[in-house]
Amino acid sequence: MSAGTRARFLGLPSLKGKSPIVMLTAYDAPGAAAAAEGGVDVVLVGDSAATVVLGYTSTREISLDELLMLTRAVRRGAPDLPVVGDMPWGSYEKSDALAVRTARRFVDEAGCDAVKLEGAGPILPRVRAIVEAEIPVIGHVGLLPQAARTDADLKSKGKRAEEAVGIIRDGEALSAAGITLLVSEAMPPRVGAELAARVPIPVIGIGAGAGVDGQVLVFHDLLGLTAGHVPRFVRRYADLRSDAVTAIRAWCDDVRAHRFPQRREEYGMAEAEEERFTRLLDRQGIPGYQPDRGG
Repeated sequence: MSAGTRARFLGLPSLKGKSPIVMLTAYDAPGAAAAAEGGVDVVLVGDSAATVVLGYTSTREISLDELLMLTRAVRRGAPDLPVVGDMPWGSYEKSDALAVRTARRFVDEAGCDAVKLEGAGPILPRVRAIVEAEIPVIGHVGLLPQAARTDADLKSKGKRAEEAVGIIRDGEALSAAGITLLVSEAMPPRVGAELAARVPIPVIGIGAGAGVDGQVLVFHDLLGLTAGHVPRFVRRYADLRSDAVTAIRAWCDDVRAHRFPQRREEYGMAEAEEERFTRLLDRQGIPGYQPDRGG
């Protein structure tokens, strides 16, 4: 973390009502560099890395050490961009001390400008403790992936009036606890818009409609790198997985047909040095490679 990126992050609330905030996940240095060059405002190293990068079946399976490793890579790839670390399941719920210790690791070891954690209610004391430790916090309401135990639990929230009001109340409580930004996931647009209207901090939506203060998507979803089910709220701006498969198949074909590598893809050796190399090998008296002089 640098003073510059911390200041840029803390300046994001001033954009509320003025300009939408653009957040994108990233999980490695090349992805973070692409996000920065593409013009995003802030990068989130999401626990979604569990499923889209590490091959787990749930976000609950990724460890703190794994996320810290990925976050360090993102910081190296985007040194001038605010970076947020997603605190994984089991790394903050049990106590204020644990929550602060985990948040501090994201800041000190990975260079984060802020941390994100899910939920309200019993999580509010953890939020307050981290804020009191002078570490900025992003909250998360609506669909909470870390709370999902099966795919059936990954459903939109707030379709019933009482549940929608509960989301608003959770957002208000988190705002009062001192968070800097709030992620709202998978809810009807009316609920997202009401939430954004009722809290003084920016609300970043992911499947929460257009009435919020910004948007976030998963890097691999946006670029078409994921296979299988795609959430309703995703818009694919590329089909890189298909392009990658096509390219890999073409390369495999070229290797098997002896079309790769060709001379333009090889390193040259001066003729005098090659002859000297041959003499040195001949002194060993062991037959070796016989070049194709006609090729």
